[in-house]
Amino acid sequence: MPLDKPYLDIPGTTIFDAEQSRRGYWLNQFCMSLMKAENRARFKADERAYLDEWPMREEQKQAVLARDLNAAIASGGNIYFLAKIGATDGKSFQQMAGSMTGMTEEEYRAMMISGGRSPEGNRRLGEDGSAQPQRQPQGSGQTGWKP
Repeated sequence: MPLDKPYLDIPGTTIFDAEQSRRGYWLNQFCMSLMKAENRARFKADERAYLDEWPMREEQKQAVLARDLNAAIASGGNIYFLAKIGATDGKSFQQMAGSMTGMTEEEYRAMMISGGRSPEGNRRLGEDGSAQPQRQPQGSGQTGWKP
């Protein structure tokens, strides 16, 4: 019997829980492998070949290749592990976060300096009775940054 997850109704949020951890185990292990210089070099030399060494699902490999962090998170990736991909590409965490929101790095920085996003309409689905909680969609359709 699945656990009750009352947090599934937070708009635009994927909670990294035990289920997500299981789904993303190999994706996150791949990311951790990028901590070693020789693995970063192998990945950059032939990304697909290096990814194929890992027993990840195709959707996870495609998310990495496209640098679509939203899709990677939806398929079990943890942002702290996924940051290793950005670091391998020479990207800052701020650049990565901007790509996840559809903003440029400058737009994202300005938004955060001005206090971040408004919580209005972003607390819970259905608070006003107008919507019911649903599972998060798989991926964002955004292509992320270019390595």
